[in-house]
Amino acid sequence: MPLKELKNAGLSENEAKVYLAALELGETSVYRLAKKSRVKRTTTYLAVESLKEKGLMSGYNRDNVAICFAENPKKLSERLEEKKNAVDKIMPELLAFTNLIDKKPKIRYFEGKEAYKEVFSDVLKYPDSEMLGTFNEKFWDWEGYFTGYFMPKRKEKKIWDRSLFRDSPEMRAIAQKINEYLSQTRLVTSENFKVEIEMVLYGGNKVGFVSYEEEMAIIIESQKIHDTQKGFFEVIWEMLPGK
Repeated sequence: MPLKELKNAGLSENEAKVYLAALELGETSVYRLAKKSRVKRTTTYLAVESLKEKGLMSGYNRDNVAICFAENPKKLSERLEEKKNAVDKIMPELLAFTNLIDKKPKIRYFEGKEAYKEVFSDVLKYPDSEMLGTFNEKFWDWEGYFTGYFMPKRKEKKIWDRSLFRDSPEMRAIAQKINEYLSQTRLVTSENFKVEIEMVLYGGNKVGFVSYEEEMAIIIESQKIHDTQKGFFEVIWEMLPGK
């Protein structure tokens, strides 16, 4: 059996060499086995013991000399089958751990002056959907990006928008302008509604946070976080006029 295949079956290189040598020699001493395999004698002893533990070699003493011999190569196939059966037995538990990993939030962090574009570019990947957001009027058309690119593109992809802004004369005027972009806007009169970091809910399970002045943005992919934030948004939305 070729050396490479034995290694692929889980034997170390020295174990594979010693096992092949043992198959050729039959019953033999460790001295002859080391010579045939070209593995150092001390290493050959270790390889023989390891192969015995794996059920691939056996031995006995004859006239105070340790004699060893290779077991039938079919034993190797049986050993691999036992390993497979052992893995199959615990597979449901392993998959359960995988499911837990899959359920962990996926977080992407962006830095730089144009970090905010990472969030809104991601929004555009979900046509025929809805976007919810809480926005600050200071940043509503940051560098002309929104009226010049994002909002026309969002309209083209039929992504509807519901937005919350703090009430102000300026924002009332803006709300009228953006209605044509599949947008609904409701204004919050409370002074406690301070939006320094904007939040966008989209894609069914994503939340984007944008801090323009700090030049950073975050996208979190989590059903639980998305649904929790959406719940807060809907409560505020329902309490405001404009239904």
